[in-house]
Amino acid sequence: MSRSTPPAATAEDSRRLRRIIAEDPDWHLNLVPCLSNLCLKSIVRNIEEKPIFEDLSPIHKDFVQETLSTSLPLHVTANLISDGVYWKRCCEQRWDICDLAHYGHSWKRMFFERHMENIIELFIPDVTEPKTVLEMVPLCKNYVKRLDISQLLPPIKEPQEEEKKEEDGSKFTCDTEYNRPSMDHFDFNMLLNKLTQLEELHLVYRVKQCGMNFEWKMFEMTDRDCESLAKALESCKTLKLLKLHQSYIEDKKCRLLVKYLLDHPSLRELDFSHNLIGDKGARAIGKLLTRSKLETLNMCDNNIRGPGAKAIAHALSVNSTLLSLNLRLNCLSDEGGQAIGKALLNNNTLLHLHLGANQVTGPTAIALSKVLVQNNTLKSINLSCNNLGVDGGIALGEAMSHNTSVTECDIRLTEVDEQSASSINQVVWTNQSSEQKRHARQSETK
Repeated sequence: MSRSTPPAATAEDSRRLRRIIAEDPDWHLNLVPCLSNLCLKSIVRNIEEKPIFEDLSPIHKDFVQETLSTSLPLHVTANLISDGVYWKRCCEQRWDICDLAHYGHSWKRMFFERHMENIIELFIPDVTEPKTVLEMVPLCKNYVKRLDISQLLPPIKEPQEEEKKEEDGSKFTCDTEYNRPSMDHFDFNMLLNKLTQLEELHLVYRVKQCGMNFEWKMFEMTDRDCESLAKALESCKTLKLLKLHQSYIEDKKCRLLVKYLLDHPSLRELDFSHNLIGDKGARAIGKLLTRSKLETLNMCDNNIRGPGAKAIAHALSVNSTLLSLNLRLNCLSDEGGQAIGKALLNNNTLLHLHLGANQVTGPTAIALSKVLVQNNTLKSINLSCNNLGVDGGIALGEAMSHNTSVTECDIRLTEVDEQSASSINQVVWTNQSSEQKRHARQSETK
C-alpha cells in the first residue's frame, strides 16, 4: 500500500521552489542566457566603437563571424575580421556566383579583389574622386593578388555651349569645345605600386553594354593610357602575369610597354593576344625575351609577319627560360616558320609551340621535322590550319618516328595525307603512354 505525502511536506516543498523559481510557471533554468553569450552579443553590437576579435577563442570567433552585420564599414572589418564565415556571407550577399577556386579558396581575398575590380571598372576620369580608390588601398593591399578588369570607362565629355550674338542681334552661333580630361581611362599609376601582393593583372580597354553610344575609341588604349600603364607596371615588382588583350595595341604602344618591362624581376607570363602588333612590336618582344625571365608568351591574333617572327626566333635561340610560345593567327609565312624551326635547334627549354593558322607550308614542316629529330624537350606542337601538303606530312611523319618526347601534335586541316597523319598520331599515343608510365613510377617512389 502506497504511502501518501503529508500536506505539510508538500507545502514546504512548494515554498522552497518559490524561493528559487519565479511565479511564472513557464520559467526554466535553460532560459537564462550564458554570460559568455551576453558578452559576445555586446561585442557584436559595439564592434565599431570597441573592436575586439583576435583575443577571442576560436569558438567565440565563429559566433561573431556568423552574427556580425555584413553592412559594417570596411575600415572596421577589413583588418579585424579574419578569413571565414563573415566574408563568405559578404560575398554571397553581393554576388550570385562565387567560385572560390579562382581566389585561392579564400573568401576574404575574393571579396576584396572583386570589390577593387568593381571600383576600377566604374571609375570615370574627372568624375570619380581618386580618393575612392586610394582609401581602399590600406584595407585591401594584403589580400589582392589578382585583378581582372573587364572594362575601363572613358571620361564623360560635356560640350560647353557659348552663345554669341551677331552684330545684327538676330542670330546666335553655338561653339562646342571639349576640355581635354586629365586622363583617358583609369590611371593605374596611382594604384599598382601600392598593391604589394599583386601577382596577376588582366586588362581590357573597352566599355561593356555601351548600346547606342558605341564609338570605336571606347575599345582602345590611348597613348596617355599606355604611358601611365607602362610606368605602373614597372613599379609593380611583384607582378608575375600580365594579360592585356583586345585593346587595339599596335607597334608603338607595344614598344613602349616593353621598354618598361625590360629586366622586370618577377614577370613570368605575358599575354598580348588579339591586338594589332606587327613586326616592329615583335622585335621589341624579341628584345624582351633576352632581358626577362618569361616562361609563357602569347602573341595570338596579331599582325606579326616574317620579319617579326625572325626577331622572335633570334631571341628564342638564346633564351633559356621560355616554356610556351603561342603565335597562332598571325601571318608568319615560311619566312617566319623556318626561322622558328632553326631557332629551336639551339633551344632546349621550350615545351609548347603553337603556329596554327600562320600561312606556313611544306618548307616550315621540313624545318620543324629536323627539330623533332634532334630536340627531346618539346612536348606539344600545333600546326593546324596551315597548308603543309603531302611532302610536309611525310617529313613530319618520318621525324616523329625518331621522337620520344612529343605528346601532342595537332595537324588538323593541313592537307597532310592520311598515312602520314596516322603514323604521327601513333607515335604521339606511344609517347603519351610512356609519359604516363613514367609519372606512375615517379609517384610510386615518392
